[in-house]
Formats: sequence, C-alpha cells, structure tokens
Amino acid sequence: MLEKIGFIGTGVMGSSMVRHLLDAGYPVHVYNRTKSKADPLVEEGAIWEDSPAAITRNTDVIITIVGYPKDVESTYFRKEGILSMVDDHHILIDMTTSTPSLAIKIHEAGKKTGTATLDAPVSGGDKGAKDGKLTTMVGGDERAFEKVEKILETFSSKVMLQGPAGSGQHTKMANQIMIASTMVGMTELMVYAKAAGLDIERVIEQVGAGSAGNWSLTNYSPRILQENYSPGFFVKHFIKDLKIALKEADKLEIELPGTKLAKDLYIKLADAGNENDGTQALIKLWWS
Repeated sequence: MLEKIGFIGTGVMGSSMVRHLLDAGYPVHVYNRTKSKADPLVEEGAIWEDSPAAITRNTDVIITIVGYPKDVESTYFRKEGILSMVDDHHILIDMTTSTPSLAIKIHEAGKKTGTATLDAPVSGGDKGAKDGKLTTMVGGDERAFEKVEKILETFSSKVMLQGPAGSGQHTKMANQIMIASTMVGMTELMVYAKAAGLDIERVIEQVGAGSAGNWSLTNYSPRILQENYSPGFFVKHFIKDLKIALKEADKLEIELPGTKLAKDLYIKLADAGNENDGTQALIKLWWS
C-alpha cells in the first residue's frame, strides 16, 4: 500500500515537490499557513487539512518545508503541531534549511514516542524543484532513510544520507557557503565585463565553457540579463542561511571571510528593499 504523505509548506519549492508526489501516485495531504497557496494543489488532487496536527493524524510520512527555524519550531512543537499527534508509525522529514541544533531537538523529541525523524534540506531552487532534480541532503536514522528514499527520489536527482541527526543541515550549510562566494563572483564577472565594454552574453558563453563554469552562472546570469529578479530562492532566506552557517562556523572555531562578505552584501541588498527578490538581484548593488 502506498504511504499517505503529509506535506506542510506549499511555497515556491513545496508546490512543485507536491506535484511530483501526486504524479508518482502518492496520496498527499497538504497544509499551508496561507490556504490560497495550496488551492491549486487541491484542485490537482491533494487533500487539504486544517492544521499540522490534522496532517499528522491522517498520514504516515510528514514532510515540512517552511521559511525559518522559528517556523519549523512552531510547526513541530506548538499545541496543534506535528509532535502533538505522532506515534511510532510516523516518519518526519524536515526539508527546511534550518539549524543542526533544531534538527537534533526534533530527533530527541521524536525518540520519546518512537517516531523516526530526518533532516533533509534541499538545493536546486525553483528550477530544480520543477524539474524534479533537487539535491537532498539527509541526516538521521539509516533505517528510516531507507523507508523514505524512494519518496525523496520522486523530486530529487541526488539523495544521500550524510550521517546522524543534524548532518543534513550541516551539509546544506556547506552547500550555501559554496554558493555564497559563487554568487558574488558571478555578479562581479558581469559588472567587470560590462564596464570593459564587452558583450556580456558572449563572455558568459565562453567563460561558462571553461573552468569558470558553474550552476549559478548557467541559471542566474540569463535572468539578470532579462532583468528577471523573481525568486527562485529569496534574498531574505539566503541571508537566514548565511547567518546560520556563520553561527555554526563560530561553534566550530573556524573563520569564513568569503561567507561573511556575501552575508554583508545581501543584507545591504535587503536593506535597499530587495529582500523578496531572488538571489540574482545582488547585481542591483551595481546596476540600477
């Protein structure tokens, strides 16, 4: 029998992920803080529930992908939250980019009722979600992971268990650290090419075919040239991620100057009124 899946958080990423699950034949129950964002999914076959507790009561595998760690905490621990209804048949998967410490807190809370939990943040943005090619980084119990691996593969091109609870979030921080400096480098490349009077599209075509080629250059530079700053990934959420990465780095007693620079630039961008743009809007600090 197919598992009943509960899905909480039907935003830019979540909506596409739910569609892949529906296409694969899974019964999917959905909840979102703003119900209207889930309405198209209900029209396509998802089942609406009125609270995280109702989701938990009526499903077996619960996936969450919400905005901030405080939203994760509320979704799991509030009176009508997920943990108010769990038992040992449930598997909980938080796919929000959150803190390793919160992933461990959820894991410890789950253990009290025999509930398996996984932290499984994703990378790939809106395009990866739409194409079903997200990279899913998982922390938690290996047996629980094996039970839900096929579910995660429904919308992922690469799913890997990285270690115990919190390991998925640590891996996502490593991912965001890499992206931070890459986005700054891509932006400066375009600023420099324009100032030098070059044809930016030709420059991107050529350097992208060499050692400077990378995912951000391929996917975000065309959006910049089209002046398309719609969010595949929000500036405000990237700032949240970089703050988490830097706080974790402090705990590990390491310095990440490139990540700190990127965080400061993105905060400057947000302060200028661009927090709801996509991360490619960093170019606005140079180009009006």
